[in-house]
Amino acid sequence: MQDPLLRDQIISVNRWKMEKRIVKIKKVPVELYKILKFENLASSGGEAKFMIVDGFVKVNGSIETRKRKKIYPGDTIETGGLVLEIQSYLTHNDLAT
Repeated sequence: MQDPLLRDQIISVNRWKMEKRIVKIKKVPVELYKILKFENLASSGGEAKFMIVDGFVKVNGSIETRKRKKIYPGDTIETGGLVLEIQSYLTHNDLAT
């Protein structure tokens, strides 16, 4: 028999909505911890690495524990109720070449 308190917690988690943010990158690939740092989800690179190693970050829906995981346009990063959608940042000069 399932504990009613645990059942209520699961229902609450399923109703929790995540905020989505678009992140445009110029350089491809970018290491995962750097995105967390530059998007102010961690106060430093060291804190970002701890978040990753401790299992608080998902990449494309799976928990990612590699600090230097290469991130490309089209990837998604989830942490702390936030979803980052990674997109390529193209300038007019990039389109002309």
